[in-house]
Amino acid sequence: MVKNICTGLLLMSITTTVMGQKTVELWPEGKMPGKKIDKPEGTLPARGDGVTRITNVSKPDLQLFTLDSGAPKAAVVVCPGGGYGILAYNKEGTEIAEWLNKNGIAAVVLKYRVPGNRMGAFMDAQRAIRTVRSNARKWNIDPNRIGIMGFSAGGHLSARAATSFEKKPYKKIDKIDEASCRPDFAVLVYPAYLNQRKDPAKLGREFNLKQNVPPILIIHSKDDKRFVPGSKVMHKALDAAKHPNEFKLYNTGGHGYGLRCQKEAAAWPNVMLEWLKDNKLK
Repeated sequence: MVKNICTGLLLMSITTTVMGQKTVELWPEGKMPGKKIDKPEGTLPARGDGVTRITNVSKPDLQLFTLDSGAPKAAVVVCPGGGYGILAYNKEGTEIAEWLNKNGIAAVVLKYRVPGNRMGAFMDAQRAIRTVRSNARKWNIDPNRIGIMGFSAGGHLSARAATSFEKKPYKKIDKIDEASCRPDFAVLVYPAYLNQRKDPAKLGREFNLKQNVPPILIIHSKDDKRFVPGSKVMHKALDAAKHPNEFKLYNTGGHGYGLRCQKEAAAWPNVMLEWLKDNKLK
């Protein structure tokens, strides 16, 4: 997770290189609901850690990592983290999508609105799931095995998409919005902001567990002291509401590692694959 960036930082022009197979704009031209920012999208200067940090996103899109051969595949909408200020686009986005592909799972990386636009990001997440489901046949995806996963702030966004899918934050725009935005599963990797700031023992008010919540896998580590309490609250609330979920808690791992973890939490990718198999989602 990266804190919201300060204004005045010099932005580098964004690369046009496409790492996936195709990039699809999320909203029709001129019809995107909600707020946008009137600043050019770009990447922050490199910090020497190999992370591409994108900010000022006002044209959300989907980068496709689909698998054309064989039977229709399970698919995951991947939500990078970054504190709702930036997107750690490669470490928690494209690298995750490539790993999913290697394991026979289609992936779609969501570039959602930042900075400081949680409602816009929520709209983008709902629209992303609907877009994938609407294009399932075209993209060789099983429409009944479409999940969402996210890291840090992206984990919060994924949890919101998995528990608040009946909420309608925007009016129908086209036929895509006729498709369900309920994901068939969700994976939250070191998610942030799950509990209330003023009352940390309570789940955030944006989450609604009084509906048909899909299976959820939560991954966290004890040494991520700032955010692990929220995962514990979410797990407890899901159990109390009798929603299927699994909470994998490691001793070490910290925060913000993606697939690059060198501590105990490095085992999480295999745990996710096994969880998908156990739930007949892979």
